[in-house]
Formats: sequence, C-alpha cells, structure tokens
Amino acid sequence: MTVMESPRLRLRALEPGRDAAAMLALLNDPGFLRFIGDRQVRTIAQAAAYIAERVLHSYAVNGFGMYAVERRADGAWLGNAGLVQRDGLPAPDIGYALLQQYTGQGYAGEAAQTVFAHARSTLGLHDLYGITDLDNTASGRILLSLGMTGRGVIQLPTLPQPSRLYATPGAPVVQVPA
Repeated sequence: MTVMESPRLRLRALEPGRDAAAMLALLNDPGFLRFIGDRQVRTIAQAAAYIAERVLHSYAVNGFGMYAVERRADGAWLGNAGLVQRDGLPAPDIGYALLQQYTGQGYAGEAAQTVFAHARSTLGLHDLYGITDLDNTASGRILLSLGMTGRGVIQLPTLPQPSRLYATPGAPVVQVPA
C-alpha cells in the first residue's frame, strides 16, 4: 500500500514476505552498519521477523513507522524512510537509510522531505526530531534542509553511542546528557 509519493519515489508499507530480502541487504549494507548499527539480522527469516516485530508493531502502536522507498520509474527498492518513536524523545524522529548504490543521488533528501511533509500535513505532527551518528554529516545536512536545527549531542537510553540531535523549531528541549 502506497503511503506517500514524491516526484521520483513511492513510499509504501513494508511487508515481511515481500521485503525481507531487500531489508536483509539494507541491514547489512556498509553504510547502515557504520552509521546506524548492526541489528544482527543475517538471514531472510530474521529480516522478515525484524519487519514484523519492529515495523508492523510500530504501524499498529504509533500509526507510523518505516516505509519501503521505491523508485517510481522502475520500482527499484532503494531503502527505507519514515518515523520512529524512540525512548528518550518526546516526539517521533525522521529516519532514512538507502542501499549504498543509491546514495549520492538525492533520494535520501527527497524521501526525508516526503516523510516530513506527511508527518505534518497528514499526521498533524509538528514537533519532529532527527538523530545522526556523530560522523554522519550528510544526514545532518538533510535534516537541516528540512528546517530543523542542531540541538547538540545526546545519549539516548537505547543507543550504545551518543548521537547528534536535530529538531524542528519549537520542539521541546530534550534533557538527555551526552
């Protein structure tokens, strides 16, 4: 089911059976491992379980989650993008990750902008956050392009390392020590 579209992209609900192989590739992509982390998913069955337990659960509990990002021109599966409700943040954070062969082409920024617009117009969410690895300047530039501002370095309770925090103007200050 298509949830959002942009000029070049379609974002649709992830499905365990349909998307497990692509999700397995994404979760083990060098960029994902470096900047997001190792989810310890090594088989298609584990990837299907990951989608069912994490993504479908988020859809049911929060009304949003991560979505498959497909190129409209040919249906290529590029990665995922969406909203994540994280412990330690009072509102959702915008997340996105692309397979390495699709980076550097503007797809991540386009997907993030599409999610941002959907969050505000369809879901009515005005306070939004974004977090990045301390070394991921490219993702930071995308969040800044959405109109977010840098809020410093934080340590979220469920992440092993500190992150850079970005937020929409007016979003509550997060009091999480770095």
